[in-house]
Amino acid sequence: MAAEITECELTECWEGFVAEPLVGSSAGVLVLSGSSGRVERERCRLFARAGVTAVSIRWFGGPGQPPGICEIPLETFVAATGLLRERGAERVSILGSSKGAEAALLVSTLSDCVDAVIALAPTSVSWANVGPGRDGRDRPYRSSWTWQDQPLPFVPYDDSWTPAEPAGSPVAVLGWYERSLATHAHRLPAAAIPVEKIDADLTLIAGGADRMWPSVRFARELAARRPAAGRRTLLVTQPEAGHRTVFPGEVAPPPSTRFAHGNTPEADKALGAAAWPHVLAAVRGV
Repeated sequence: MAAEITECELTECWEGFVAEPLVGSSAGVLVLSGSSGRVERERCRLFARAGVTAVSIRWFGGPGQPPGICEIPLETFVAATGLLRERGAERVSILGSSKGAEAALLVSTLSDCVDAVIALAPTSVSWANVGPGRDGRDRPYRSSWTWQDQPLPFVPYDDSWTPAEPAGSPVAVLGWYERSLATHAHRLPAAAIPVEKIDADLTLIAGGADRMWPSVRFARELAARRPAAGRRTLLVTQPEAGHRTVFPGEVAPPPSTRFAHGNTPEADKALGAAAWPHVLAAVRGV
């Protein structure tokens, strides 16, 4: 039976949202969107109904924040996990999708603020900015992230790539990322996300038909780095799913008019259904 929940908007430090079981919870999860930048209210409610306190914040594009994903301080996410501790969470996780997964993975390599990371459609390297920084410029390329005021190493994009789709059609940018990886291969070692350093459980969820970036390849690269860590690592994939994972109880988002995510709603739901029990187990620590 779903738990009764309470919810509230955050307005002081960030634009954000909190949903929690009426009786409270010892488990909490920070929910991060991808490059949409949205506050994940419905996903927070889903976790709260499952007995987990959930927080989601806007981490770019809000007041006092860069308008794009450009030199975002990873300390932002460390501070947000503190909201969960303040609300009584003894076990704290971060769940991020796409660029949010990139952030979740990176922050967990630099801080011990979380006990588990759940990365949906992850990347195995840190990428250049998506959109402008505080100066309003998106070129030259800069890191998406900073730590202690220093930019993290990153892979730039190869701007010689052009989409194959007709003008006005949703674009699959998978080829752009693959071209960029090949062009800037010499930068991959420095930009690799060192998940072998993560002292937390790791769950990786990826669709084999992802047309945004090669998330299954990335997830397998991340998993291959983990044996030395001696911590739990789980990889969940579905060959026909795309970039978006739809958990049970969630409504599949409408198709994008800008990007081809490679998904079918049925496959994305199948991936979400397969992953959801493992997500809850990771968040609860069971």
